[in-house]
Amino acid sequence: MPTVLTEGTYLNDLLKWETENYHSREQVTVLAGQDLVLGSVVGKIKIGSVPTTGTAGTNTGTGTCGSVTGGAKAKVGVYTLRCVGVAANGGIFSVRDPDGEALPDAVMGAYTNSAINFTLADGATDFALGDSFTITVPAGSGKVKELNLTGIDGSEDAYGIMIAGVDTTTPSADRQAVAIVRDAQIVADYLTWPAGASDVQKTAALAQLANEGVVTRTDV
Repeated sequence: MPTVLTEGTYLNDLLKWETENYHSREQVTVLAGQDLVLGSVVGKIKIGSVPTTGTAGTNTGTGTCGSVTGGAKAKVGVYTLRCVGVAANGGIFSVRDPDGEALPDAVMGAYTNSAINFTLADGATDFALGDSFTITVPAGSGKVKELNLTGIDGSEDAYGIMIAGVDTTTPSADRQAVAIVRDAQIVADYLTWPAGASDVQKTAALAQLANEGVVTRTDV
């Protein structure tokens, strides 16, 4: 029987148009531990490790702000909590994000939000008006990794598409590579997705890429 050879995917199968002078491309740093192929959809780590406790201002109250975690919509910068209502063994705190936008007020106990989560606890001395806490969300490394659909560090959003394979597992070390991140036309059939990605998640990721001008074509 004749030998059957299966030809792999080439960049021109996936990439149908890009802007001149490689404007569509960007040099990226691939995080150690990744095994990406041509067409892998990647996310960018935009959010760093969030501190687990809020920093108290010059407060009258001795309560605390702990159990801090970032949400899927966390922003880099400083979140500010300020006491705007007092009560015995309690209080009401306004919450503002790094852009100064108001989030729902917080009271004693667990506060859950798509941007920031924390727990306010009363202390021996009640909070007074103007008491405050700050939570600083640091910037991430800016490195890319396989699209992480359950991430909360920015890598859950589609950032770009690898133009070639890159293995940072052996040795486990960051490596420089190139991705398509803007103003291009692609054929989505040639993309490589993380295991278990649903059609709904793929559609959402393609919409995120389209927001940066990376649009899909149906003709090949």
